[in-house]
Amino acid sequence: MQKSGDVILGGLFPVHFFSSIPDLSFTSQPQQPSCHGFYVQGFRQAQTMAFAIDEINKNSNLLPNVTLGYTLYDNCVELGIGFRGAFSLVSGQEEQIILHSTCVGNPPVVGIVGDSSSTRSIAISSILGLYRVPMVSYFATCSCLSDRQKYPSFFRTIPSDAFQVRAMIQILKHFGWTWAGLLITDDDYGFHAARSLQSELSVSGEGCLAYIEVLPWDKDTDKLRRIVNVMKKSTARVVIAFVHESHMINLIEEVVKQNVTGLQWLASEGWTATAAVLQTTKFMPYLGGTLGIAIRRGEITGLREFLLEICPDLHHNNNYGNSMVRFWEFTFQCRFAPAPAGWVDGGGALCTGQEDLENVNTEFLDISNLRPEYNVYKAVYALAYSLDDMLRCKPGRGPFSGHSCATLQSLEPWQLVYYLERVNFTTPFGDQVSFDENGDVVPIYDVMNWLWLPDGSTKVHNVGEVKRSAFKGEEILLDEDKIFWNFNSKKPVQSVCSESCPPGTHMVRRKGEPKCCFDCIPCSEGKINNKDSLECTSCPEDFWSNPQRDHCVPKKTEFLSYHEPLGICLTATSLLGTCTCAVVLGIFIYHHRTPIIRANNSELSFQLLLSLKLCFLCSLLFIGRPRLWTCQLRHAAFGISFVLCVSCILVKTMVVLAVFKASKPGGGTSLKWFGVMQQRGTVLCLTFIQAAICTTWLVSASPTPHKNTQYQNDKIVYECAFGSAVGFAVLLGYIGVLAFLSFLIAFLARNLPDSFNEAKLITFSMLIFCAVWVAFVPVYISSPGNYADAVEVFAILASSFGLLITLFGPKCYIIIMRPELNTKKAIMGRGSES
Repeated sequence: MQKSGDVILGGLFPVHFFSSIPDLSFTSQPQQPSCHGFYVQGFRQAQTMAFAIDEINKNSNLLPNVTLGYTLYDNCVELGIGFRGAFSLVSGQEEQIILHSTCVGNPPVVGIVGDSSSTRSIAISSILGLYRVPMVSYFATCSCLSDRQKYPSFFRTIPSDAFQVRAMIQILKHFGWTWAGLLITDDDYGFHAARSLQSELSVSGEGCLAYIEVLPWDKDTDKLRRIVNVMKKSTARVVIAFVHESHMINLIEEVVKQNVTGLQWLASEGWTATAAVLQTTKFMPYLGGTLGIAIRRGEITGLREFLLEICPDLHHNNNYGNSMVRFWEFTFQCRFAPAPAGWVDGGGALCTGQEDLENVNTEFLDISNLRPEYNVYKAVYALAYSLDDMLRCKPGRGPFSGHSCATLQSLEPWQLVYYLERVNFTTPFGDQVSFDENGDVVPIYDVMNWLWLPDGSTKVHNVGEVKRSAFKGEEILLDEDKIFWNFNSKKPVQSVCSESCPPGTHMVRRKGEPKCCFDCIPCSEGKINNKDSLECTSCPEDFWSNPQRDHCVPKKTEFLSYHEPLGICLTATSLLGTCTCAVVLGIFIYHHRTPIIRANNSELSFQLLLSLKLCFLCSLLFIGRPRLWTCQLRHAAFGISFVLCVSCILVKTMVVLAVFKASKPGGGTSLKWFGVMQQRGTVLCLTFIQAAICTTWLVSASPTPHKNTQYQNDKIVYECAFGSAVGFAVLLGYIGVLAFLSFLIAFLARNLPDSFNEAKLITFSMLIFCAVWVAFVPVYISSPGNYADAVEVFAILASSFGLLITLFGPKCYIIIMRPELNTKKAIMGRGSES
């Protein structure tokens, strides 16, 4: 087909299905190939290009004063024929043709609309790209054609398979299908789609392929049977088919033969909306509910009226070998004269060229589902708008060297490529058309669903779209209420290799299987997983996993609390000891003039009672949540209180010994060293040493609150870290030295006369004191958590009560229960008797 004009656009369309190529003997001139099997949709695509050019020529705002023409070739779905057609279109461009009224011959073709196949487009564009001849395909989807290094002048108005693959993944993701099989054709279309799908799934992690099978070109029964067996045995319920319509026919016949049901088909744009041959009562029980990606449907106003006006031109086609004649004969089932032999005798009709297309039922006039045709329409307009932009260039402001502009008389192909790369327009249907840096159009796909109606008829209807925008990226919009599911449940099928791991477990991939196949292993303690991920995550420091291992909860805190039974008991005991000291002190103050108190150094007794009271009270600092001030104060208070207490006992013991020596002849001088001032000074001096030890400890390595998780991982034990174990050891050691001296001196003085002697009581009290604290050290070291504090409190209380009872118990008994013994005579008498 051709039409003259100022500028010619070329076109390549599949008007016939099959071709017969004569043998090349290389001994005679080869014959031209012949084509047969008329393809109505391919012819309609060619007529759509003719319509678009006619519409542009009538538009005064687009390419004014320029008439577009066309030359269209039939590629017969054959690489060699399409290749020859493309170079017939562009041949002669190396010569500059001047347009004027006497010009003889056709102007050059400045661009080609086509081809429909990826394989043919790859072959043609790889050569045209060397000369930068623009080629705008309407149906070639191979992602490899986006390589601008190899195909610098290739453009297309159909999204590439790269986006089609991502659109498929969006559908898989939307329905939670992570386990699918893949069927592809044995060509560039199939192999590039498989590579893209595998790559995208690997990067996105949205799913896995259970198998990849390549469909044979011919009807190879053995291969088809093996492929269907793989589909039947696989656990994948979703099958993605990047195939052509002819491949699906052979495959689905084998599927019907083996009665493989329960599959959800995902169709590529190659057969989603155009495979009417598959939408039969035989195949729909298996293909009903198919979801597929389809080229964007468009509406072309006036196309039907244009198609109705076409008719064969009998005057310029005497051999009737053009596509128009073939279309007319195919549609009306007639033959133009001269008819083939036997045609008329067999009852065949002769064509007149005056038949009315309105009176025949043909899909040629069905414009309700314009998809490839809409892409052809956009491709023609893209070339037209590029030419228009080029012709609107103002001299001196052009984009080329010296700010020059291109003209029709001196147009170079690469100059039109420059404008094609920047073209941007909106179709009457409302779709924006522009090309990215790879020559790909702004992608958008319709999502189609094969509806099997109760009366047995079928309908392919639109249920959504997948598109990419600059702001939202890739997005899918589906009307799920309109989707027909060919399952008893009327719901989407589940297709996963392994069910998602429940919260509290993590995925462990099965060896040798895809990443979608895994086992679920419970998380270990302290780790959680509330997502379907490979690894469990550790809880933060102060948190622990709950029993379900699905979220972190604050760790239980543990310390010697006032609210728990042990803490209550120790607090009560401490307060009891404090009150007891206060009562004893009151008794001693009230009876301070009695002989038994005066005979036992009343001032040191008062000091001893006060220090014991402090010992009982300091134990309260070990109860409750450790704070910085309690940690610093507890051991200092404990150390100073006990040193004060033991210092009083030590001085008291030394006074007893000095008094005994003074009672002997020549011993009077010993008392002058143990007067009241000396006693007070000794106690203060010994206590000051402990205070200095505590101060040094606090300044150099102060105890601090510490959260210990070594005892139990799910608990936080609040304790006071020593800061310096040496400091604590020196503090205890100093108390031990004083206690040992007190015990030793008291032991030496135990047999002195009773009238002067507390040595036995002091010896017994120091024995208890030392026993408690000697036992304390190993028990304290081996006690975990808050029990260490409880052990220390117990040691403080036990030693304090031991001192209180042994030193003051007998005196209180005499004062309260046996007052008759609390006389000077009685005390002196006991001394005489002993």
